Amino acid sequence: MTVRFLISRGLAWDTAQETAQAAWARGWERREQLRDPKMVLTWMNSIALNIHRSYLRREPIPHALPEIPTPPKINLAVIDVKRILQYCRKKDRIVLESHYLEGFKVREIANEHGWTETAVRIRLLRARRSVGQRLGRVIPEREPAAQPKDAVAA
Repeated sequence: MTVRFLISRGLAWDTAQETAQAAWARGWERREQLRDPKMVLTWMNSIALNIHRSYLRREPIPHALPEIPTPPKINLAVIDVKRILQYCRKKDRIVLESHYLEGFKVREIANEHGWTETAVRIRLLRARRSVGQRLGRVIPEREPAAQPKDAVAA
């Protein structure tokens, strides 16, 4: 009856059998917790349903990836992070790995290496620029700030 209950909840036959077996084994181990012997089937079905729900929480649901009709237009060098990091200076590599690969915040990196937060931010900026240049990405130059109209020409 527990298998039929689980099938009614949407489980496949094999999964329902395995879950019911696990539920009855767990119920046997904890039979002293059953308060009313008349409710044994309801109790077992709730154990089985809880086992199934905990299984669903643990297992990720596989999602099918859509077909991509054309190859992506990306620079494949971007994917080769290890090779790119080999060309960076040691301190740049430390900051990039810590921040982007290991997920540390700027403050944490600064505290760990005895640097200021500003130094870490500047190092990250310069490291990103140097990596971008190595990948062939064109970084636009900043235009000089426009002078105010009321400025007196010298």
